[in-house]
Amino acid sequence: MALALAAGCSATAAAPAAAHVKAAAAHASVAILPADGTRQVRPGGGITVRATNGHVQKVVVATAGGAGRPVAGSLSGGGAIWHSTAQLLPSKNYTVVATAVNAGGQKVTASSSFRTLTPRKTVHVTVLEADHQAYGVGMPIVLTFSHRVTNRRAVERALSVTTSKPVIGAWYWDTTWDGSTTVAFRPRKYWSPGTRVSLTGHLNGVEVAKGVYATHDVHVAFKIGPSLIVRVSTRTHYMDVYHKGKLFGHWAISTGRPGDDTPNGQYLTIEKANPTYMTGPGYALWVYWAVRFTWGGDYIHSAPWSVWAQGSVNVSHGCVNTSPSRDRLRQPAARHLGQWLDRMVPALQEVRPRQRAAPGGRGRAERQHVRRCEHRRAAVRGGAARARPVLSQPANGGRFAPYLPVHA
Repeated sequence: MALALAAGCSATAAAPAAAHVKAAAAHASVAILPADGTRQVRPGGGITVRATNGHVQKVVVATAGGAGRPVAGSLSGGGAIWHSTAQLLPSKNYTVVATAVNAGGQKVTASSSFRTLTPRKTVHVTVLEADHQAYGVGMPIVLTFSHRVTNRRAVERALSVTTSKPVIGAWYWDTTWDGSTTVAFRPRKYWSPGTRVSLTGHLNGVEVAKGVYATHDVHVAFKIGPSLIVRVSTRTHYMDVYHKGKLFGHWAISTGRPGDDTPNGQYLTIEKANPTYMTGPGYALWVYWAVRFTWGGDYIHSAPWSVWAQGSVNVSHGCVNTSPSRDRLRQPAARHLGQWLDRMVPALQEVRPRQRAAPGGRGRAERQHVRRCEHRRAAVRGGAARARPVLSQPANGGRFAPYLPVHA
C-alpha cells in the first residue's frame, strides 16, 4: 500500500512540472530597439535585440531597397542580447527581424521598422592622399574634417589602416588655423619602401560633434615609393641626401640667418613648385626649383644669389638655399639640385633640419618666418601632442610610448 501510494504521488507531481515548462515556452519573447515606427533615430545608438526566457537565434537587418552597408552585431548576456556593431547610416529606413528560441526549442519572431535622422549639420571629410599614387617613407595618412571634432573616439573606431607589411603607428589630432580638425596616422618608424597602404573610414553616420554628422565614407589605397631623406645641418652648412638608404650627395647650403633661423625638427616635403613667388622684407622674386617643408614658408630652393655663402655661413630668411648647379662641387654629371629633388620627390618625403634650439624653441623661429613670408596659409597651432598607439592590419601585437609626430 505504501509503495502504491508513493507511486501515485510521483505521477501527480510530474503533471504540474510539464505544464510549467509549456507555460515558460509560451511566455518567451523578443524585444527590439528602436521600437517599430520610431523616427529621428540617432545612427550612433545602434540596434539592440533582447530575448526573455530564451536566447537570440537570428537577426536580419535590411534597408529600403537594399542600399547601405551590412549591419553586423554581436551577442552578450549569455546569448540573450544582440547589439549592432556597424554604424547605422543617416536618412535611412531600416527593418529588423529577430528570432529567439527558448529552452524548449520554441521560436518567437518580432520585427521593427524605423528611420534614422537626417542631419541638420554635416561635416566634410577629405584625405590628403590620392588613390593609386606613390608617396614617401615619411608620409602620414591625413584626414581633414571641415568642422571641429569633439567625439574623437567614435571617429577612431570608424578608421581602419591595412598594410601589406606589419606597421606600428599612432593617430595624432590637431587643429588648423581655420578651425578645421585633422587626424593623422604615422608609423613609428619610416614606412618600408614598397608597402601598400589602404585606409577605410566608415564615417557615414558618425556624430563627430554634438549634432554634427559625417555623411560619407572615405577610402584610399596607395603605395610607398623609394626612400628619399635629406638631413640638413645649420651648423656645418651642408646637407646629406640619402636615396634608397645610401648617401647620394653631400651638398653645401645656407640656412636662416640669426633671427630668421630655419626651424629645427623633422619635416615632410609638402609641395613643390618651379617657380614660386616669394615676398618679404626687402625682397620679392620668383624662386626656382622650390621644395616646401613647412606651411610657414620654408623651402629647399635654388638660390644663385647666396652661392658665395653656401657651405660657410647662414644668410637666408629661413629657407635652405642651394646652388643652381652642382658642377662647382666637382661631382660628375652636374645637374640642377632642385631639378633633381623635384624629380625624386613624387610626394611627401622627410626633411630633417638639425639645429640647436634657440631660446624660444622651434615655435619662435617658425613665427618669425611666418611674418616674413607670403606663404602663411594653413599654419598650424602649437600644443601638446596626444598620440594613441594603434596597430595596422595585418600585424601582430605591440605597443609603444606616445611620440610627437611631424608638426610644422
